[in-house]
Amino acid sequence: MSTSPTRLRQIALVAKDLKKAEYLLTTILGTEVVFVDPQVSRWGIKNILVAIGGDIIEVCSPFEDGTTAGRLLDKRGDGGYMIIMQTIDAAARRKAIEAKKLAKVIYGHEHDDVVCVQYHPKGIPGGMMPELDSHTPTAGNPTPLQSTFSPWHAAGKDYEAYSAGMKRCAHLKFLSATCRLTPGDTNTEQAAKQWERLFGVSREGSELAFTNMRLRFVPGADGSSDGLESISIQVTGKQRYYEMIEKARELGLLEESWINMLGLRWRISLADEGPGKSKL
Repeated sequence: MSTSPTRLRQIALVAKDLKKAEYLLTTILGTEVVFVDPQVSRWGIKNILVAIGGDIIEVCSPFEDGTTAGRLLDKRGDGGYMIIMQTIDAAARRKAIEAKKLAKVIYGHEHDDVVCVQYHPKGIPGGMMPELDSHTPTAGNPTPLQSTFSPWHAAGKDYEAYSAGMKRCAHLKFLSATCRLTPGDTNTEQAAKQWERLFGVSREGSELAFTNMRLRFVPGADGSSDGLESISIQVTGKQRYYEMIEKARELGLLEESWINMLGLRWRISLADEGPGKSKL
């Protein structure tokens, strides 16, 4: 199957304490909650969506026993949950995947201009549940992939409200994320090839080249579960950058070259504004 332009639109995390997660993300990153989805309660979880420019970090937290999010928390603690991608035609990709029996669909729905498909993570390297969605171009949304603040179904129906929040967070931008393979698995390039084959994401070596960021795979490590290892974010504005670092230091989360938050390593870079560019 051929590749197709694909955006990594949303990274979902799991956390035991949702209020604490909200406090850390909004306080350290300077983002804001743009949506809370009441519909996810059907799966025994509650969530928040915070903006990274026009993209999203979601945090899910279970309030019932027996949830997938709860099992992940028991196994790995706070950390990664889902990689949610946006492509041109998710329905066509689903047909191709199912025809070749490459992955199992565990949830899917279509409404208006939206197609949403979740796949079972078993056999898919990286320890994250993949979801591949699409918005059909319309007169009001002619370039769903390319437009930074294009409508996104997971953020609800009030586009004016959530897009305003995204624009207030335009100083933030995803740069990359890293997924660790299972212990003993060192074939990072094969992992990237499998995601390329399944979901049509362009690949360069062991990296997936989304239209807005990179997703890297690193070898598994003894004593460490597979899953999301790090997220790198770019911030515009020196004052914002140094405020992030100082907040992380005050909260005791600042390590030598990263911020230790929600089970992940967060790396913050200052957008290149000339001499004196900084990077954590």
